[in-house]
Amino acid sequence: MTDREFLEREIAKWKNSPQRIMQIKGFLYYDNEHDILKRKRTMIGGDGKLQVVENLPNNRVIDNQYAKMVNQKANYLFGQPFAIETENDQYAECLKKVFNKRFMKTLKNSAKAAYNGGIAWLYPYYTESGEFSFRLFPAYEILPFWKDNEHTILDFAVRLYLVIGYEGTTPTVIEKVEVYDLDGVHKFILDRGTLIPDIANEGESDCYHVTMIDSKGKVQGFNWSRVPLIPMKANENETPLLKRVKSLQDGINVMLSDFENNMQEDARNTILVLKNYDGTNLGEFRKNLATYGVVKVRYDDSAKGGVETLEITVNAENYKAIIEIFKKALIENAMGYDAKDDRLSGNPNQMNIQSMYSDIDIDANDTETEYQASFEDILWFTKAHLANTGQGDFEGEEVSVIFNRDILINESEAIDNCQKSVGILSDETVIGQHPWVDDPQKELERLEKQKQKEQEEFEKQYNPFGQRNPADPNQGNQGGGVDEE
Repeated sequence: MTDREFLEREIAKWKNSPQRIMQIKGFLYYDNEHDILKRKRTMIGGDGKLQVVENLPNNRVIDNQYAKMVNQKANYLFGQPFAIETENDQYAECLKKVFNKRFMKTLKNSAKAAYNGGIAWLYPYYTESGEFSFRLFPAYEILPFWKDNEHTILDFAVRLYLVIGYEGTTPTVIEKVEVYDLDGVHKFILDRGTLIPDIANEGESDCYHVTMIDSKGKVQGFNWSRVPLIPMKANENETPLLKRVKSLQDGINVMLSDFENNMQEDARNTILVLKNYDGTNLGEFRKNLATYGVVKVRYDDSAKGGVETLEITVNAENYKAIIEIFKKALIENAMGYDAKDDRLSGNPNQMNIQSMYSDIDIDANDTETEYQASFEDILWFTKAHLANTGQGDFEGEEVSVIFNRDILINESEAIDNCQKSVGILSDETVIGQHPWVDDPQKELERLEKQKQKEQEEFEKQYNPFGQRNPADPNQGNQGGGVDEE
């Protein structure tokens, strides 16, 4: 079998695989597209099998606790800008230009995509203006081929994505495939499972990773010495968060929908008991009841008619209890935290806060470990970009990336601990732990400027010999004499 036939078989096997379906569902659930929206009311038919019933209330209520967990976990670890530490100041300035606010946004979005799909992908590229940047690919678009079982070294990867095209004047969905390897990017169109080279735009299906136009207008192509796709994993097993909590999220939706259904099943659409009904059929009875709100029955000496209902009492406390159980279980299985936890109401000290954050902190450690490994690849491409553009050769330079977790703290307790540590720890360490300080280095610079300003103000009032300044009208000694002290 040829390489192209191999890819066709692998793509066909992967497209409808349970792994990819769960990845797609993760993004759908985050976007409020839950399975409850396809739910239908059923009943037991005459043959003993379930049949769809169209004339019963069928509410589809969604309480998206899953999306809340994804946002919570992504913002906990990536909501604050990360810090870069390196001894090379020139390298630090270059990294700040690459890791700008746009990159911070892409990084946080990659975390949400990683929780939804188990893994996300960053693609280093150059914009039309020549700016070095990173693009985010979701998990369900990328079929990776790894060199090792630990999924750390990428051999090559296939990207499958959809575009809207036209056949004449009729809009149609086109499946496009891009193969990324060390030789460049190979573009195809997937037509009924067959890969056809895509030569519609560039005139050829194979292209370089990077192309540039020199001063003479000549187009030159370059390839990275690594496959330009960087995996961003939520955990080592690349497990989507939805796989852990889907049954609980569905249970919450079902309970809320059933509660609303039962509340709407009143006397006009619930079980009725008829006695000597003065009509032709039950359909006419239901229509009259729904239209006029009254029922005509026969009541005489021989037939005493009437209408009764089989009342079904809806106990709201039962629904409330099971929904609370499901929500608590979802938070625990998602390894998040409850911002309305009882531990924050009575005595919100730092120990209680840390106890509340223990689960999300443990899970964040796994994600941070994976992202730290991914940053080695990000920095490799960044160093190559800086060297290729003449901004400096920083090969071998060490750099540390520090993620600032967005954790709730007791500020009064933290400030009190900082004050008690003065003289025991260095000012830089104490300032770094203060809850009001985001950049300890800048705060130290501000303190130094403040001390210099205070010294200058002091020197304006006293000369080097300890004498008062006679030019200062606010001082009592206008004669300029020396104080006895």
